[in-house]
Amino acid sequence: MTKILTVILNYKTPDMTLRALDHALLAMQDLEGEITVVDNASEDGSFEQIAAHVEKLNLSHVRVIASDRNGGFGAGNNVGIRAGLSDGTKPDYVYILNSDAFPAPDAIQLLLQALKADQTLWAAGSFIHGEEDDPHQTLFRFPSVASEFEGAIRFGPVSRFFKDRIVPLPVPETDARADWMAGASVMMRQDVLDQIGLFDETFFLYFEETDLFLRARRAGYGSIYVRDSHVMHIGSVSTGMKEWARVPDYWYDSRLHYFVKNHGVAYTALATTAHLLGGSLYWLRRSLERKPMDVPKHFLRVLLTHDLKFALRALVGARNTKPSSAVPADRNEA
Repeated sequence: MTKILTVILNYKTPDMTLRALDHALLAMQDLEGEITVVDNASEDGSFEQIAAHVEKLNLSHVRVIASDRNGGFGAGNNVGIRAGLSDGTKPDYVYILNSDAFPAPDAIQLLLQALKADQTLWAAGSFIHGEEDDPHQTLFRFPSVASEFEGAIRFGPVSRFFKDRIVPLPVPETDARADWMAGASVMMRQDVLDQIGLFDETFFLYFEETDLFLRARRAGYGSIYVRDSHVMHIGSVSTGMKEWARVPDYWYDSRLHYFVKNHGVAYTALATTAHLLGGSLYWLRRSLERKPMDVPKHFLRVLLTHDLKFALRALVGARNTKPSSAVPADRNEA
């Protein structure tokens, strides 16, 4: 019988996580499998609160696991995936659900049906919407030199020229294929994860899904967006992204690691140059128009210095050419 492991990652949002758990329990009630809640080293009583709730309700098919470190989104989900099922076996499918995402009763079942119907697919993602049913952007192309320039310059004629390279995809009204999907509600085949590996834990936050989907694509597997699988998502609760005054260092680290790992140093240099050129032209145009910049504070300057530091280390023969050495060990967000 097909078994599903649902993994919910908590970081300092116990009440929200319990709400997600309630929705997942309802969506899993006619399916074989278990739910694992991973507390990502919150150290705020989250683990104890969630564990007490599960024990009080005697939820025998729900486990609560405490990670010994906060390694970010990918590392936290890996803890749950590696734990497998409570009997020591692996599931057939892994379903990852954000702690601020709430699946409809049939949402998980519909993802399962899509994957069972086509063995060339390795992952299926839901239609994500907000509290007012507003659709969220969750489907994307893989980033490239062209997309870096297009995304930075923000100019209509350029976007039309590079229309097949724009990273964000329009929200489809029907089932659709995509290069990669945001990980708020995604089901994956366990056997493909066994083949390509789990999330790369060098990424603290951002680009980890992009990297995982790219590895699956290179192994010959596709992914599908299931329009009728509805999941309500609040978004950015545990990351605090909505309140960012400037882009955090781990975003620059993740972007750099993604490009270097998957495309090499030379391609990364071209991608960063394209972004800096496009961003500079955008700044010039907005200055001439006397309009405000819709860019995080000091973004281009930090991108330039961040990637230059890496390039200089590579030039002087640093042993580790991956950006992981630039990732601080004491990051405390997830």
